[in-house]
Amino acid sequence: MRYFIQLSYKGTNYHGWQIQPDQISVQEKIESAMQVAFQKKIEIVGCGRTDTGVHAKNYWAHFDVNQLPMSKDQLVFKLNNLLPKDIVIHHIQPVNLEAHARFDATYRKYIYQIHQEKDPFSLDFSHYVIKNLAIERMNEACEILCRYENFKSFSKVKTQVYTYNCKIMNAHWKKENNLITFEIKANRFLRNMVRAIVGTMIDVGHGKTSLSDFKEIIESKNRSNAGTSVPAKGLFLVEIGYPQQIIQQ
Repeated sequence: MRYFIQLSYKGTNYHGWQIQPDQISVQEKIESAMQVAFQKKIEIVGCGRTDTGVHAKNYWAHFDVNQLPMSKDQLVFKLNNLLPKDIVIHHIQPVNLEAHARFDATYRKYIYQIHQEKDPFSLDFSHYVIKNLAIERMNEACEILCRYENFKSFSKVKTQVYTYNCKIMNAHWKKENNLITFEIKANRFLRNMVRAIVGTMIDVGHGKTSLSDFKEIIESKNRSNAGTSVPAKGLFLVEIGYPQQIIQQ
């Protein structure tokens, strides 16, 4: 049978989701815990990569096993006791055998957090930007962003992808008290894409980059024309969409 796992993690101490040689990853920690719970090696497939230091409030993965060693609730409890405090399993759900955590995802949603007043309690989860930002102008840049499909200008260079095209469904900025949040939803994302978009939009918010410049940056398909990528600590994967029939069986 195939099962989906819903989980969250604080990415500060990890080199992203995916197992890497000589680096600590979230996938490695979960597979190690599952090996103890199942008394055999269990491989899990994640819904996608997250970069070093990026957090996930809502992450999905799948694994295959003939039979669970205990009830789903007991397994969740045991895994959480085995895992470090910065990784938590929320739910385990049986799905169709063909269901795939990565390839069946219909959309992904990220948020990026910025604070503009010194706050020691935001250090691990938000990027500190001192100079005021023109949020309305940054939202105009969001409208421009959503008109395009090719985002090579915001992709990590020297990365192998079959296409730089992504369908952005929504992107906007909002400010609540000391916290400024960027939210973006798309069918897929390129490596480093959100952090590069945010860095470029901060330049727009500071008046360093005009809206016409922002448009030209996208059309140039050249990463060197875009802004500096913001730190990973402010980025969260918050939502993954799946067809209803996959999650509920």
